[in-house]
Amino acid sequence: MKVVLVVDITGLKDKNIFDKHLKKEGFVLVESESFAYEGIAHSHLFNTRAYVLNIASKALNKSHFYKCSIMFQIGDNPMETYQYSKETKDFIKINI
Repeated sequence: MKVVLVVDITGLKDKNIFDKHLKKEGFVLVESESFAYEGIAHSHLFNTRAYVLNIASKALNKSHFYKCSIMFQIGDNPMETYQYSKETKDFIKINI
């Protein structure tokens, strides 16, 4: 299944580090977009959701930033929107 990840990030100091980690994990930058990535999922929906949250957390932990939210879609299934908590170093589901 195709996975599309959109990142809303403020105060990112080194985008190259962030992009490099996502690329290492199989996500490439969507052409003509600054913070949209796509990849291919080879596992079930819930495993893929956990994987996306995990790799995005690791990319953020390697980067210096102020605030970040993400949303993504796995195949035809849009996932919830998440905001990164620097306190817990993990994503928290938010309601929009």
